[in-house]
Amino acid sequence: MKIKSVTIDLDGTLLDTVPDLAAAANAMLRELGRDEFPVEIIAGFIGRGIPKLVERCLPDLDPSAVEQAQAVFRRHYAVENGRRSTLFPGVLEGLRALRDAGLPLAVITNKAAAFTEPLLVATGLAPWFEFAVSGDSLPHKKPHPAQLLHACERMGTSPAENLHIGDSHHDAAAARAAGCPVFIVPYGYNEGADVQGIDCDAIVASLAEAARRIASASAVRP
Repeated sequence: MKIKSVTIDLDGTLLDTVPDLAAAANAMLRELGRDEFPVEIIAGFIGRGIPKLVERCLPDLDPSAVEQAQAVFRRHYAVENGRRSTLFPGVLEGLRALRDAGLPLAVITNKAAAFTEPLLVATGLAPWFEFAVSGDSLPHKKPHPAQLLHACERMGTSPAENLHIGDSHHDAAAARAAGCPVFIVPYGYNEGADVQGIDCDAIVASLAEAARRIASASAVRP
């Protein structure tokens, strides 16, 4: 692969955001008079943005009631966002290696923009990235390819030259639809499913391993 840029998923790839999301979800449930969920259950609800997370927390509600509940969740998440989130092992090492290699970096996430930027700032990740494309930045989000195509256009690279790194089948599907190579990390959320069997170019243990693979491929390329 001739890689000239890298896009990276946020929740489950760069950051373990489950503690913040679970705190907000359970605060929403308490406010609505519902029973709370264990953190590990809420982790399985994550992967397709806030609307799907709230819907999965409240499966018996109709769409109108779920939409109202989303407003409650967002209010609580604005308080919890970034308070407990932590970087996964190898993230800083990988980001440093990718930037040292001269590769522009962008975040691709289904998280709403109102939460993406504060989270990147709170966790110290903002300076590593050129920009972020959030779930509501465009009319479509992952697994649609629009976010990746938009990022490639902004970075001036073709999709075939952009490596996407994520943690789920939505990341892989978006990358394949856009024509980007894709690496998957095994420690993320993927809606509670195993990543084995996902159509990707490699499953890598960390961002650090992803950076080493890129460097190795570049070293042997004629």
